[in-house]
Amino acid sequence: MTFIDVSVPLDADLPTYPGNTPYSLEAVKRLADGGSANVSTLRCSAHTGTHVDAPRHVFDGGAGVEALPLDVLCGPARVIELTTRGAVEAADFAPHDLAGETRVLLKTSNSGLWGSPDFDRGYVGLGDSGARHLRDRGVKLVGVDYLSVEPFGTPGAPAHRVLLGAGIVVVEGLDLRQVEPGAYEMFCLPLRMTGADGAPARVVLRRR
Repeated sequence: MTFIDVSVPLDADLPTYPGNTPYSLEAVKRLADGGSANVSTLRCSAHTGTHVDAPRHVFDGGAGVEALPLDVLCGPARVIELTTRGAVEAADFAPHDLAGETRVLLKTSNSGLWGSPDFDRGYVGLGDSGARHLRDRGVKLVGVDYLSVEPFGTPGAPAHRVLLGAGIVVVEGLDLRQVEPGAYEMFCLPLRMTGADGAPARVVLRRR
């Protein structure tokens, strides 16, 4: 049983979305200093590294991350590879038969951006028509390989609103460098943070 960990490490090489709290791990107690144990304080945005967005991210009255259904977060998933630059729109999905797919993970040129601490504003995101295409085909979870499903600076965040407004789970920050397109089992478990608009997650895949 071989699992592929598609979560990005939380470390000094992790880029931070502009305006979000950077990741840090700060020592509170250390055995070497006479403490009773090694204890650290974790500080970061709820949208750090590999993470899940909850509807509350873009809707004040939306559900928090603790309400996301486990039967959507875990199950069969399809990884598709797209060569699109900029925004992925509905036409870009034409070569891909998504009939019956519940979870769709988008592998793009973004996967090559991991390993640099510098945030790249030119990453590939999901355009409005692309988001509507996935929604209209009954997809329940969409995963992307950089820190936002939305192209950087898109006014009004339409992709987020289309997906989260339809109850679709959005998983951002996947590392798909070592993942070939195809069918997988997906296990995505975000931290159970009550009322949070998002939460870091550990995500693994297993080939079907």
